Amino acid sequence: MAASSRAQVLDLYRAMLRESKHFSAYNYRTYAVRRIRDAFRENKNVKDPVEIQALVNKAKRDLEIIRRQVNQFCTYILGCFQL
Repeated sequence: MAASSRAQVLDLYRAMLRESKHFSAYNYRTYAVRRIRDAFRENKNVKDPVEIQALVNKAKRDLEIIRRQVNQFCTYILGCFQL
């Protein structure tokens, strides 16, 4: 994996973990963190650049989903208006 790809993957990993820790419900938070860690560990030995790019794109989509879910959870369940 190229150094830039590695840096991009690590940045995505950290961002996903950081965002998932905004879930106020313990069960959601721990599940998200566990799934993120498991998914990255499962794919840590991928060498094919095309497959790496596909996984990076999927991780970016998943990060946006996490962000939306955190905002929806806060807005609709807890009545928060800002994070």
